[in-house]
Amino acid sequence: MNEQRGMTSEDLYQLTWVNDPVPSPQGGYLVYVSRQVNEKHDGYRSHLRLLHLDSRKDRPFTSGENDHSPAWSPDGAQLAFIREVQGKSQIWLMASDGGEAQQISHLQHGVSSFLWAPDGGTLLVKSSVEMNENIDGQPDSASAEGCSKDHKESPLPQEIVVDRIRMKSDSGGLWNGRRSHLFVIAPISAEAIPVTTGHYDIGDYAWSPDGKRIAWITEMPEEGADHSDFTLTNHVYTSRPDGSDLQQLTPEGYTFYRLSYAPDAQSLALLASDRSYGNATLAKLYTLPISGGTPECLSADWDVQLNHSLVGDMRSHLVTTGPVYSQDGSSILCLATVHGSVRIARFALDGSRADYILPDECEIYQFAELAQGQIVAAVANTQHPGDLYLYEQPGDPGIEPIRLTNSNPQLEQDIWLSTPETFWFDSSDGLQLQGWIMKPHGVVEGVKVPTILEIHGGPHMMYGYTFMHEFQLLVAQGYAVMYINPRGGLGYGQQFVNACREDYGGGDYRDLMESVDYALSQYTFIDPSRLGVTGGSYGGFMTNWIVGHTNRFKAAVTQRSICNWLSFYGVSDIGYFFTEDQIGGNAWEDTEKLWKHSPLAYVGNVQTPLLILHGEQDLRCPIEQAEQLYVALKRRKQTTRLVRFPGANHELSRSGNPHLRVRRLEHIVGWFNEYL
Repeated sequence: MNEQRGMTSEDLYQLTWVNDPVPSPQGGYLVYVSRQVNEKHDGYRSHLRLLHLDSRKDRPFTSGENDHSPAWSPDGAQLAFIREVQGKSQIWLMASDGGEAQQISHLQHGVSSFLWAPDGGTLLVKSSVEMNENIDGQPDSASAEGCSKDHKESPLPQEIVVDRIRMKSDSGGLWNGRRSHLFVIAPISAEAIPVTTGHYDIGDYAWSPDGKRIAWITEMPEEGADHSDFTLTNHVYTSRPDGSDLQQLTPEGYTFYRLSYAPDAQSLALLASDRSYGNATLAKLYTLPISGGTPECLSADWDVQLNHSLVGDMRSHLVTTGPVYSQDGSSILCLATVHGSVRIARFALDGSRADYILPDECEIYQFAELAQGQIVAAVANTQHPGDLYLYEQPGDPGIEPIRLTNSNPQLEQDIWLSTPETFWFDSSDGLQLQGWIMKPHGVVEGVKVPTILEIHGGPHMMYGYTFMHEFQLLVAQGYAVMYINPRGGLGYGQQFVNACREDYGGGDYRDLMESVDYALSQYTFIDPSRLGVTGGSYGGFMTNWIVGHTNRFKAAVTQRSICNWLSFYGVSDIGYFFTEDQIGGNAWEDTEKLWKHSPLAYVGNVQTPLLILHGEQDLRCPIEQAEQLYVALKRRKQTTRLVRFPGANHELSRSGNPHLRVRRLEHIVGWFNEYL
């Protein structure tokens, strides 16, 4: 047996990710998505695989370069999926026993998602539509193309006219004048019939089990009203499949995220926030009669985030599983973010029971229930990026799950991985804080090692029991890695997640410094004279804050960070509402307050060597934030370096260009190697 080695940055090229397990209605097998870095290392490829539950036979089922989002027809005879060809995603269809796939959608701007109708006769499709402001908010065309009229391209540069505040997004760039809407497509004719139209975007959506209604989430502006860019709440609507008989079901004051129909089609399950704590409000589980009214909260007694909110560098833009009614219709299953884990919670509809049915200390990111009550789940932990498991008796901790896939055998065979050790301690003002420490290989008693503090983004996210390539890479370089969930993170109750609002750099900063003090008192291998710190997004903000308030860290790396709330307010895609919600003011009325919480205000104190990493197309924390910090440090002749990643947005570390992801990791390691 070969001696195991440490993780490298280029191991990213060899990893496989699995997701979207979809059991066949015929039973006995499922299809799932397998994703890898492509051969050129400039993107990703994915295909569908067919897995037999009894024999565990696992084979390729499609051969496209980018196939994903599989869905069996209700009778299990056909499989529909999305295939991307030359940058455009359309729905393709193939028989359940394999063969050639046929393209059945031809929408000009492609397809983002779809659902089979309960009778299998049509598909409900979400696609983008170009809007013409001059014709009462209707699409230019309601044809199958769902697109604007053709225009000759001018040889001259054209100006961009902007009249809405939400003019860009980190994932989509500058707003292209399109809205996401629903269409019904018949596989035989491929004709697309519009269901929704207007100046709004469709969120989650679902068919009723009897096929008579469609439900969806959006914020639909009143007739004659301006765009809904200032509104952070939304509503649930239903209509017939042709868009007629439109009904609004919900009252004001909620933000709805996900929905599903009850088996009897008489009610909906909803993940929603009542916004009582602004953007820090926990998502809870509600039910709503199909006639509408005030949603009833099933999880009112649970101080838990009922959604997937775990930070990792193995997944991004993945559609995690929403609320799902159990096969017998007596309960609702949904993901729950708690104490570093993402688990499956079960809520009885009659209120008699609420519990967790799968074990903790892992990340469940998708799941599906089989006809016999078994559960197939996509699960990651600190040693694996994710595999499929079969839980034959959910809720019984004495029965081990059956592992269905082994997507990354090289991690077990060739690479030594550090197992994080969790710890808890009390902050100086009484909060219980959870953290983890990762020890490098071969630490000898009495020998101290340099240690790096990692800080998560959000801030309303959570570190936990999942695989982190970046952390394992640093450990392989000889560093101990510690990470905690300071106040503001999800997983520890409503008051905990709300505790950082309007106090950025206050209690959260103390939590991080006290966590370092605690770790030094408990782990004798940490060298207090060789401490590093890094983080991205909010973690980058906090890295900037730390080096402006203490010199205890000998090296720092700030990534996609915030340094100036005054400029962030006007340049970020979320700046105008996020700053008001999190810091508590705007740039013209609360200038002093925003500046007080800006790391740039304390740049005169910085002595720590600081590496600044930023994507040039980051619209969440635009690169001007990095440039301001870099210029100020350079002007003061401090040790710093700015690394710009072309074409990269805020998601570089999770789903960006693979080559640039590797280069990013190498810059981090190089900086710490030089200064620690």
